[in-house]
Amino acid sequence: MSRVAAALFVVLGALALAGCGGGGSKDSSSTTKDTAAADKTPVTLTFWSPFTARELHVMDDGIARFHKRYPWITVKSVGAITADKVTAAIHAGNPPDVVSMFETDELGAFCNSGAWQDLNKYIDADNFDMNQFPKTIRDYTAYKDKRCALPFLADSYGLYYNKALLAKAGITQPPKTVDELAADAKKLTTRNPDGSLKVVGFNPLMGWYENAPVHWGPMWGATWMNGDKSGLADSPGWEEMARWQKQLIDWYGYDKLVRWQAGTGDEFSASNAFETGKVAMNLDGEYRIGFIKAEAPKLDFGTAPPPTSKPDLYGSSFVIGTIMGLPKGAKHADAAWLFLKFFSTDAKTLAQMSNGLQNIPSTLASLKSSDLKYDPRFKTFLNVFANPKSSTQPVLSIGSQNQTLFASFLTKWQAGHVKDQDLHAGIENVDKQIDNALEQAGSNVP
Repeated sequence: MSRVAAALFVVLGALALAGCGGGGSKDSSSTTKDTAAADKTPVTLTFWSPFTARELHVMDDGIARFHKRYPWITVKSVGAITADKVTAAIHAGNPPDVVSMFETDELGAFCNSGAWQDLNKYIDADNFDMNQFPKTIRDYTAYKDKRCALPFLADSYGLYYNKALLAKAGITQPPKTVDELAADAKKLTTRNPDGSLKVVGFNPLMGWYENAPVHWGPMWGATWMNGDKSGLADSPGWEEMARWQKQLIDWYGYDKLVRWQAGTGDEFSASNAFETGKVAMNLDGEYRIGFIKAEAPKLDFGTAPPPTSKPDLYGSSFVIGTIMGLPKGAKHADAAWLFLKFFSTDAKTLAQMSNGLQNIPSTLASLKSSDLKYDPRFKTFLNVFANPKSSTQPVLSIGSQNQTLFASFLTKWQAGHVKDQDLHAGIENVDKQIDNALEQAGSNVP
């Protein structure tokens, strides 16, 4: 579910869509609950999703449940769809009826341009209760006053730790504070005779696996925006995070970490560094449990909320998830709305999808479903997901470009190319770059 954000050209392409082909819904889309559900004229919906292989089969099981509920609606499911394919289809005026996307970061671009339809008319007509979703989900499925998506399952992040390695180092419990995380990382690190790194306690390099400012920020209570402007320099947590990161990098030795990292396996493979015991602690999503069971079933590991800089933040983390919406030009929008409602709220289906995809069900009610069957270590992520202090990224007209710009700066910082005394000024400069991008995106919308 958590995937690398789509390439920037996807965002730029989406921004141009509002003035291109497609048109509105070709049937007269109902704005009343009764018409959408009462019209039983047979219809075939085309549903595009990024799922493949095993995950696509799990999705097909859910679609069969939907068809049983609405037997007059047939769904043609197409997997392995990327955001650029959705962009191209909308541009050509031949989009699917419903689309699902991993790249939640890009919703602002699609919503701002009109590439994804505003669902508020359906929500209002149905008296659809958005409060059945946690605030974080409500935040990442809307752009300003437009709600262009509903959620389909969710991800939250936690700390994975190797129990055997912690016990060997005399550590009896996972760290709860970032200071404890740094201290434990040093205790857990082992080196080869030549001084190179053998086992890293915790890898602080940005850009490795799930190490990204958007995932780390909640550990310091850091926020992205100050009103409509980028507010990185106004949020002390970012600078605290960067200094903590750099101190741990310097302890390891930047060059030694880079060489160690080059010898670790791909994140989504059986050679994953945590799964092979090359890193003792790692920040990752709940989906890693399923990968470990399939690829390293003998690994003795535990999960915990991420360590935080302040005690009152402990138990919270970053939350995100897959989104579903109606693209511009969808031919059967009323039936598609029923599809969206079903997959975002039906508790039994969410539980079954959660069991199959190893993701978090997206409503507060479904978190308590007796149909959920999960590894006890999965409970960490359910609790984090429901924590009111958990947070998500802002939904912006520039998609994930703000994250890309900040991550680029942090890459220079961690390599020692930014002087300590220039850190704050450097973050202020990133704010200016983000604000310029936001202004340009706003001027490009018709």
